[in-house]
Amino acid sequence: MDYNTILRSLRYALKINDQKVSEIFALNGSSVDAGKVSDMLKKEGDDGFLLVDEKMIRDFLDGLIISKRGPREPGSKALPDQTMNNNMVMKKIRIAFELKEEDMIKVIQDGGFVVSKAELTALFRKKGHKHYRECGDQLLRYFLKGLSNRDL
Repeated sequence: MDYNTILRSLRYALKINDQKVSEIFALNGSSVDAGKVSDMLKKEGDDGFLLVDEKMIRDFLDGLIISKRGPREPGSKALPDQTMNNNMVMKKIRIAFELKEEDMIKVIQDGGFVVSKAELTALFRKKGHKHYRECGDQLLRYFLKGLSNRDL
């Protein structure tokens, strides 16, 4: 799933404006003004469309975690930057909103899909684990849709 769609879906789910998105970016040290955010949220092919890259979506999601949970405790180590994929996007959203397994299952069901606890836990396993499973675009779409149906 492309990062522009993820950012657009999260903005919709959170019911926030471009300025607030810009402020969330700033919490993680990124300087992205509201005009740039507006360009990121445009549909591909529109004039002024700005492609969201891996670093931008990581900065936004890390800022979202800080926004929802507060800054990292002094002395605690940040995880090394990992390649962003659908699994990492779901994991960071899960951390930001402090969602438990049951909450995640309910959110995905609210989005219109049924997932078992075993299928869900496989998404959060370490890559290379025998039960690890890649999160497909459609599952992430259901998850983001389910988030938009909730009050966050």
